[in-house]
Amino acid sequence: MSAKDIGGVAPAAWLALGGLVVVVAVPFVAIVLQAIFPAIGMGSFAKPFSLLGATLADPRLLRMTGNTVLLGTCVVIASALLAIPLGVARALYRVPFAPVWDVLLLVPFMIPPYIATLGWIMTLQPHGYLEQLFGFNLAPVLFSLFGMTLVMTFNTFPVVYFAVSRTVEAVGARYADVGRVFGATPARAFWRITLPLSAPGLAASLLLVFAAAIEEYGTPAALGRRAGFDVLVTGIDTRVGDWPIDLPGAATLSLLLVALSLAAFLLQRWILTRRSYQTVSGKPQNGDKRPLGYFTLPVLALFGVVAFLSTGVPMLAILSTALSRTISGGLALDNLTLDNFAAVFGNSAGALGALANSLTLGVATALLTGLIGVVSAYVVVKTRMRGRALIDIMTVLPNALPGIVVAVGLILAWNMPGLPFTPYNTGFILLLAYCCILLPQTARYATAAFVQIGDNLEAAARVFGATGAVAFRRILIPLVFPSLASAMLLVFALASRELVASVVVAPVGMQTIATFIWRQFEQGSVGLGMAMAFVTIVLTTLLPLVCLRLLSRKSLIKE
Repeated sequence: MSAKDIGGVAPAAWLALGGLVVVVAVPFVAIVLQAIFPAIGMGSFAKPFSLLGATLADPRLLRMTGNTVLLGTCVVIASALLAIPLGVARALYRVPFAPVWDVLLLVPFMIPPYIATLGWIMTLQPHGYLEQLFGFNLAPVLFSLFGMTLVMTFNTFPVVYFAVSRTVEAVGARYADVGRVFGATPARAFWRITLPLSAPGLAASLLLVFAAAIEEYGTPAALGRRAGFDVLVTGIDTRVGDWPIDLPGAATLSLLLVALSLAAFLLQRWILTRRSYQTVSGKPQNGDKRPLGYFTLPVLALFGVVAFLSTGVPMLAILSTALSRTISGGLALDNLTLDNFAAVFGNSAGALGALANSLTLGVATALLTGLIGVVSAYVVVKTRMRGRALIDIMTVLPNALPGIVVAVGLILAWNMPGLPFTPYNTGFILLLAYCCILLPQTARYATAAFVQIGDNLEAAARVFGATGAVAFRRILIPLVFPSLASAMLLVFALASRELVASVVVAPVGMQTIATFIWRQFEQGSVGLGMAMAFVTIVLTTLLPLVCLRLLSRKSLIKE
């Protein structure tokens, strides 16, 4: 690369590196330093590792770590048992109303986990909707490891379902048919041929489920504490939120959780690179799918039951609670009212302020992560500058940083003595937290898009006198914009309803959608909280879809 080229890309590299340092490196380094130097918050590096032994010797630590791994493993197993049969049926057979089932099974992924959990609580708790309709409740089942596993599985299994259905569909049934010609039974052909060819996608999705399960805060906080089932996430929250505050202990637990998350992602990468299951013919698979025959009704029943439990129950519970005049009035026509929705739009308890704060933070997070992500991806993929590997690592690192860990890191980093300024106790601290948690979304999408673009277009622009900045802005950005826009819309939806960082680092007097809903439940205003939850789900689902539709229509007009 010439000196001129280096001069052209250096500003982009420094912009990417600066953004990543502030958003990713600062909270992570602060956690590491706090775990090593317990008095660093007072500006002292004295007595390194002095409290580490006490934290690691805490008898509750082993139990919390074991519970975390156990819960993640149970959710993985349950997601596999639920999603694999549905995904295989969707991929290989003509399932009636298949697009409808895809949409219905996508909705659970769009419902924030803590909101879905609150819906299940309203349904299965004593005097809940199940007891009102059928005379019994399942509270002992819900407030248990089984209940937490079930609720979290319904929220995460779509990741496995779509991965399996798309992977198996790409593999097709032709190779299994060849195995059957040589004497294999249908079951043996599936287990020895179709499933191994689909193993990379399946393994990746299951490990993503494990990482999501051990990082989830809302469900363990709402269900696990009542069941006496503490995990690392709730343990960190207790050490940060309860007196006496134990920041070194919280930092140590955070590093343990990071280690578990990182181990999951490293295992995923090892599985994907250890063996290659590839076909050698290079021919596309036959897209024809087989009829279900006698299995049509059982398969439809399975899809219907799963869709009802994962989508119908939480959505109906949320809407029923939001429409209830009083919770004690139950499911009765004279108890139905729109008062809670009127209260939300009438700014009761600061509802509109919370909504505006979250939507503003969502837009700002999408824009900032989009900028950092696309510049970082450009530097990593399109340049040969030294240090680009470090930038690439820093864009992936947040995948191993659970939201509670990011929140703790920001508290530690921006409360250090001697800082000339600090974003702590301002809305900017939430923006930093959201950007750190969600940066991998835009960075990975942009990286994949840049990889698919050859170098000849940028080189041609340089030949005709365009600077690196002009080529980047006028040629590369328009080409990667569709992928980048999709990622930014996903970031907007996720940031608008983020819970963990919002609860831990939100400044005094500032509400977001998540903290508003959480506090309404704690204060007993369940109907108002559920009305806000329903509005949130509608907004964060429809707005990105509308934007994507407008973007696709605009691209068609240009063509």
